[in-house]
Amino acid sequence: MKQATRKPTPPRRTVESGNFDEIDRQILDLLQESDRPVATLAEEIGLSQTPCWRRIRKLEEAGVIRGRVTLVDPIEAGVGLTVFIAVTAPRHEISWLNQFRELIESIPEVVEAYRLTGSTDYILKVLVPDIQAYDEVYKSLIERLDFSQISASIAMEELKFTTAVPTAYL
Repeated sequence: MKQATRKPTPPRRTVESGNFDEIDRQILDLLQESDRPVATLAEEIGLSQTPCWRRIRKLEEAGVIRGRVTLVDPIEAGVGLTVFIAVTAPRHEISWLNQFRELIESIPEVVEAYRLTGSTDYILKVLVPDIQAYDEVYKSLIERLDFSQISASIAMEELKFTTAVPTAYL
C-alpha cells in the first residue's frame, strides 16, 4: 500500500515580522468559511476578543485580508449561466492591454479575468442569465476592441467553487 505524501509543515511566523503563525492561519480559515462575530471567532480559536480583534486588524493592515464580502448565489440572483471566454489578442502591446482592461472593467457580467501563458492570452469568467445575455456581452466586446480570436465554453456543472485561499503557505 502506497503511503500518503506528507505536506511540509510551514514555519511558524508572526504578523509583526511580516509573517504569520498558526493562530493567524486559523483566523483566516474560519473567516473564509463565513463571517463571524469576533467573540465567536475568538472562542473557536481559544483567544480573548481583544487579541483576536488585534490580529484581524493586523491581517487587514498587512493586506492579507483585502475586504469582507457577502457571497451571492448566482442562480438565485438570476445569472445562473457561467461562460468562460478564451481571448487571443491581435497584438501584444501595452496600449491594447490597457484598452482591454478598461473594457472588461466596464462589463459587470465579467466577474473574473486572467492573463495566461500559452496559446490563449486571456480567460474571462462571465455570469449571465441566458445565451442571449451572453451574446450581448460578446457583441459589446467585439464592437469596442479588436481580437484575433474569441471562443466561449459554457459551464455545464460546477464541480467545485470556493473563494477560500489556502493558508498553509503563509
